[in-house]
Amino acid sequence: MSVVLDGSGLTIEKLVQVARQGEPVELHPLALERIKRCRLMLERKIDAREIMYGVNTGIGEFSEVVLDDEQVKQFQRFLIYNHAAGIGPPAPIEYVRGAMVGRINVHAHGHSGCRFQITETLVAMLNAGVTPVVCQKGSVGASGDLAPMSQIALLMMGEGEAFYRGVRLPGKEALERAGIEIPGLQARDGLAIINGSNLLTAMSAIQLFDINRWLKQAEIAAAMSLEGLTANLKPYDVRLHQVRGFPGAVRSATAIKKMIEGSELLTGRIKIKVQDAYSMRSTPQVIGAAHDAVAYARKQVEIELNGVGDNPIFFPEEELTLTGANFQGSPVSLPMDMISAAVTMVSVLSERRLNRLLNPALSVGLPAFLTKGAGMYSGMMLSQYTADMQIVEQRMLSAPASVASIPAAADQEDFVSMGMNTAIKNGQILDNAYGVLGIELMAAAQALDLRDFTPGTGVRIAHDVIRRHVDFLDVDRPLYNDHNAMKALVESCEILDAVEESLGSLE
Repeated sequence: MSVVLDGSGLTIEKLVQVARQGEPVELHPLALERIKRCRLMLERKIDAREIMYGVNTGIGEFSEVVLDDEQVKQFQRFLIYNHAAGIGPPAPIEYVRGAMVGRINVHAHGHSGCRFQITETLVAMLNAGVTPVVCQKGSVGASGDLAPMSQIALLMMGEGEAFYRGVRLPGKEALERAGIEIPGLQARDGLAIINGSNLLTAMSAIQLFDINRWLKQAEIAAAMSLEGLTANLKPYDVRLHQVRGFPGAVRSATAIKKMIEGSELLTGRIKIKVQDAYSMRSTPQVIGAAHDAVAYARKQVEIELNGVGDNPIFFPEEELTLTGANFQGSPVSLPMDMISAAVTMVSVLSERRLNRLLNPALSVGLPAFLTKGAGMYSGMMLSQYTADMQIVEQRMLSAPASVASIPAAADQEDFVSMGMNTAIKNGQILDNAYGVLGIELMAAAQALDLRDFTPGTGVRIAHDVIRRHVDFLDVDRPLYNDHNAMKALVESCEILDAVEESLGSLE
C-alpha cells in the first residue's frame, strides 16, 4: 500500500517503509493544490518585482544583492552548482530516499513556492528507484543540508549521478531509463529542494527505528545474562518501577520479566544472592532511561518530518512572504546527541554484565572466561577486549556535536547545528553497539550451556537462535568469525523476531 504524503501523519515507520523497504508514495491531491496555489502567489510577486530572499536576491552573505530578470532565470542553476560541495563516499541509499520523502512532505504544506513539477519528480524518482548519489559529508545542519540536498537537485536539471537498478549512472541517463521527464529549475525551485535539514532528519529517523529494536535486544541479552549469573529477579518486578514512575523503566522491566517467565530461578529452588551488583539490578532503570530518550527524540524528529523546514516561507492566504531560520537543525541534533549518549550508556552496561560472566570472582560458579579448560584454553577472554575497544570508540563519538558550531559564510551563518555530524556519528555508535551486544549474547548463551537449570521461555528461544549461528565454545578457535556472525545477527533482529513471535511484543 502506498504511503500518502500530505504534510502531516508521516511517522518514522512510514519513512522506513519507503526509504528501506521500497514502499511507493503518493502526493495527496489537496497537497498538490496547495503547492499550485502557493506557486501562483510567488509568480505574482515575481512579476511585481517584490524583493524575496533566494528568489530574486542572492543568498547568505549575498542576500542584499538584488538580481535582474535574466539573473533570476539563471540563479537557481548556479545556486545548485555552488552548493553541491560535499565530500566523501555516497550516503546509503535509504538515507537519501528518506530525505526525499521528508522534502516532499515539506512541499505538501504549500508554503515552499516551487513548481508542482519539482515535487512530482521527487515522487516519481522514489517510485522508480532513482536515487541521487549524495556525498554524506558537507552539511553543517543549518540553512538546510545544503550540500547533500543540492546533489538531489542536480537531477532536476538532468545532471549529477544516480543509482538505478543497482547501477551508478549519470543523472540524465538514470532518469531517461526510468522514463522520468527532467523538469529543469526555475525561480525558487532549487532553493525549495535544498533549504531544509532533511537528510540529517531522515538519518535520525532511520536510526531511531533501529535503536528501538536494538534496545529490545539489549533487554533480551540482559535476561540471558541475568539467568546465566543466577540473578535475584526481584528488581524486575514491574511494581518496583511503577512506583517511581518512569515509563521507560516500566517498559524495560516488563520486557525482561516476560523473557524470564518459566525460569527455575523463579521457583526458589536455586540459591541466589540477596542483592546483586548495579550492572545487574539497575538494568531496567538504565535501558529505561534510553527508552525515554528515544521517545523524546522520536517526538522531535516526527515534528520535523511533518513541519515546514524552509526559507523563505510563503503564506498564499495572506499574500505574505516571511524569512526566518526554519532550516535550523538544532531541534533534531540536540535530542539525537542525547541518543548518542543513551546507546553508549546501554553498551557500557552490556559490557559490565559481560565482565561478570567472564570473571570467575564475579560469575557465581561459572568457569573462568567461560571455558572448561582454563589455562590450556582462554575461552572468551579476548572477546571482552573487542567489546571494550568498541565502547571506547563510542565514548569518543558521544561528545555532542550540537555545541560545536563553527561560523561560516562571512559570519552570516554564525551559528549552525552540526546535526549532520550527530547523525553520522550515531550511525557509527550504533554499528559498534551491534558488536558489543552480540558479544554479550554469545557469552550469555555460553554461560547458560554451562548451567544446569531451565531458563525462561524467552531466554530459551533467544539461545536457540544464537546456536543456529554460533556453536558452543568447547575448545579455543578464532573468534572473529563468531563476533561478526553475532554482530550481523543482532543487526538482522532475527533473535528479536523469534522472541516476539512467541511471546508477543516486548514494547
